[in-house]
Amino acid sequence: MLSNGLYVNQIEDFTVVGINYRKSAADVRGHYTINEEQYKIILDIAPALGLNDFFVLSTCNRTEIYGCVHHIELFVQLILSQSTGSEVAFRQMFYVKRGASAIKHFFEVGSGLDSQILGDYEIVGQIKKAVQSSKKRGLISSFTERLFNHMMQASKSIKNKTGLSDGTVSVSYSVVQYIKENVQGYAEKNILLVGTGDIGRSTCQNLVEYLGISKITLINRTVEKAASLAKELKLKYATYELLKEELQKADIIIVSSANGNVTIKKEDLNASTSKLIIDLSIPFSVEATVSDIPNVTLVNVDELSSLTNQTMMQRAAEIPKAQEIIESSKAEFFKWYEVRKQTSVLNEVKSKLYEISHNPVFALSETAKADPCYDEIIQKVVNGMAYKLKEKNQRGCQYLEAINEFMNITAK
Repeated sequence: MLSNGLYVNQIEDFTVVGINYRKSAADVRGHYTINEEQYKIILDIAPALGLNDFFVLSTCNRTEIYGCVHHIELFVQLILSQSTGSEVAFRQMFYVKRGASAIKHFFEVGSGLDSQILGDYEIVGQIKKAVQSSKKRGLISSFTERLFNHMMQASKSIKNKTGLSDGTVSVSYSVVQYIKENVQGYAEKNILLVGTGDIGRSTCQNLVEYLGISKITLINRTVEKAASLAKELKLKYATYELLKEELQKADIIIVSSANGNVTIKKEDLNASTSKLIIDLSIPFSVEATVSDIPNVTLVNVDELSSLTNQTMMQRAAEIPKAQEIIESSKAEFFKWYEVRKQTSVLNEVKSKLYEISHNPVFALSETAKADPCYDEIIQKVVNGMAYKLKEKNQRGCQYLEAINEFMNITAK
């Protein structure tokens, strides 16, 4: 059962809960993937649970919830509520980061430092989409939005000022790399691409751009999406009803589906033909027993991501530069946070002093009540408090000190 829990958007409350490729294989991660429909359900139920500042990031590498929350268990249960995997397995793999540690993790994920393929820049678009989905429902606070903006600025700076993303290596591009290195005569092969979402579109564009392949047929459950991409890239497309027929024609089959269902089964394939099947889906969309068919090679996203080359070595050398940029951006965010926190406190004190001035319970002197510079007295007290907080970095009961100072001045 989920229980109520309110949040306060303070740094110490910012939390990330999730699993990723480091401790879970792709077939296991697939059971905890959150698709668009499941995300909508989470957004629907969250307000009733007292959650109103969070977003869900679910990719082939990770499923994570970011946001401000007091009770970590709420985030855990939100993921489990839309998962097909067991709770026991999840609790053996999941991680929790809070406060500065969670913020550091967020920056590293957004910059590609924590990606399965180092420097994978596709994650930026996925984070942006996740945040926008929550923001449309009013579930992103000014705190989290500012953090997101600082992360995006850092990510952009890393891309422009370092070589971390050089070499066009990403999950979608790894398909190009694999085909180039393992398939002879790839330019003349018939390729079937199933699923034209973000990853499918990117993969298709890379095949055309980097390998010059034009013998590609696109299939998507929503035929309009396949038709649109086919027109854009001057390719062919077919309706989903013709999937089994197109499977027989294809030499290379690339599947990128987000519906969580098995799209290709063993009986769908002709055992007499040689085929390469690349499954980019999480959960998998190709039945595992397909690999039992002679002359059929099945490759999943984890196997693609394990490919290493000179490009990755060059990227690794850029990590220190990227980390410097992250530290600078984090410092800017923390600076904003401190100013914001002080402003909130000062406004609250100012409001309280005005409330006191009009409350008959407090015995202010007649002179103070009639003083035309009364507003100046309040502002003087608030300015003094601001100085102690900012310039002298004094902590303690500044709130009470400000009220005492005000009472002493007005009592004279």
